[in-house]
Parts: sequence; structure tokens; C-alpha cells
Amino acid sequence: MTLPQRPSKVTILTILFIGIMGISTGSIFARYAEAPPLVISAYRTGIAASVMAPIAFIYHRKELLTIRGKDMLYVFMAGTFLALHFATWITSLFYTSVASSVVIVETIPIWTALLSPLVTKDKTSLLSWIGIGLSFVGMLIITTGDFSIGGKALIGDLLALAGAWFGTFYFLAGRVVRPRMSLPSYSFICYGTACLLLLLTSLALGLPLKGFSTRTWWAFAGMGLVSQIMGHSSYNWALKHVSAGLVAVALLGEPLGATFLAWLLFQETLTLAKVVGGGAILAGIVLAVKGEKS
Repeated sequence: MTLPQRPSKVTILTILFIGIMGISTGSIFARYAEAPPLVISAYRTGIAASVMAPIAFIYHRKELLTIRGKDMLYVFMAGTFLALHFATWITSLFYTSVASSVVIVETIPIWTALLSPLVTKDKTSLLSWIGIGLSFVGMLIITTGDFSIGGKALIGDLLALAGAWFGTFYFLAGRVVRPRMSLPSYSFICYGTACLLLLLTSLALGLPLKGFSTRTWWAFAGMGLVSQIMGHSSYNWALKHVSAGLVAVALLGEPLGATFLAWLLFQETLTLAKVVGGGAILAGIVLAVKGEKS
């Protein structure tokens, strides 16, 4: 029996780049959405699940009906961790500075690389570790700014750390089950689980779920279709072919993509630090891909 051919590194880099550009739009759309962060996240994952639902039921109905209990458990776990990631990280922004929150939550690649040998049996090569380090340094350069220390900020920092851990578990759970599941089926169940949990949390907190402006509804649609479908689904595609650690490294491209879009759309200043940091991030991602073992 001939084994399916693994995508080339060029293909992997291309898909990860698409994912970076997709997920980088999250902060852009968030500027236009006049709604609580948890509600934004609920609509983001809900719209994405709704898009994936007909594809999954039409083309992968048999798979949906025959998913084994253990595999279903891992998908539910991935969706739960995704919801917890959004809930903790977004809430952290209300307690600490954006710079502190971003630096802490973007430690996901480090935690993922450390835990992958134990959970998914994927080993991180020395070249990939160098790529992770270089990308993280680039992210630090881009996010240089106001860091909050102590007091109320400590709560935010701890929430951001929890968000990093939940994000790590989200990628690891996906890495375990994605090689055995199609992307539409996995994404539909994962995003649907996250949406349900976020909606229940929003209802429990008495947050509004309707009555928003037209601009906000368009922002919801953008986050669901671009940030989630184009962004997260590209990462979930990659989880079938490469380690969770490599996919997590691509997350470090989000500050780069967001900076570029903010410059393009809002004419925000493109400083030397952002250019240098962006170059380091891209170089680190390329090194991580080169260091990925077949």
C-alpha cells in the first residue's frame, strides 16, 4: 500500500502564512466590534462552525457517524481548551497591559515544544528550537512598550499564562486526533464545542447577545470567516502533517501580521523595531520548518 505523500515544506509554509494572515485580522475586526470579548469569541467560533457544518455533513457524514469515542473525546477537549484560551486571554486584557498579555500568551510555542514529546511523541530538533527562540525574540521586539507589573496586573498576567497553557493543550489535542480526521469534521466539532461553552458562559454572566450595530455584525462575520476559518483552520490543516510545536511557532507571526494590517488600514507607524522584529519572526518560522523532522 502506498502511503499518502507528505506536503512539501513550501506548501506547509504557504498554508502557515495564510493562517498567520487570517488570525492576524482578529485584532483588526475587534476594533470594529462593539460587544463584550466573550460574546465576540462566541460568534467567531459559532459562525466558523456554521460554515463547516454543511461541508462536514455533505462530504463527511459517514465519518461524523463513526468517530470513535476516544477520538471524539480529543476533539471535545480541543474545543474546550479553545474556549478556555479565548476566555482567559481576552479577560487578561482588562487587567494588564496589552504588551504584557501578548508576551505571556505567546509562550505557547515554548510550552508546546516542551510537552510534545510527552503527549504526541513529536521531538523538537535543535534547528526548530533556534527558530522558536528567534521568532520569540522578534515578537518581543515588536511588542516593546508599556509592561504592567504587580497589583491588579498580576491577575491579568496569570490569566494570560492560563491562556497560553490552554492554547498549548488545544494544539496538542488537535495534533493527536487530526491525522485520523478530516479537516471539516474536526473543525465543525471543535469550533461548535467552543461556541457552545462561550455562549453558556456569556448567558451565565448576563452578557448581551443581540442588539448590536451593523458594523459589529460585519465584524463578527469577518472574525468567523477570516480569523477563524482562514486562520485557525489553516493551523488545524497543518496539525495533520507536522508537529504541534511547529504550528504553534506560526502563532508568533500574529503580531507581525497585525502590525502590517494596522499600517495598511489605519496608517499606524511602521517603526524600525517592528520591521526588525518582523524579519526575525519570519526567519524563525522558516528555520522551524527546516528543522521539522519527517
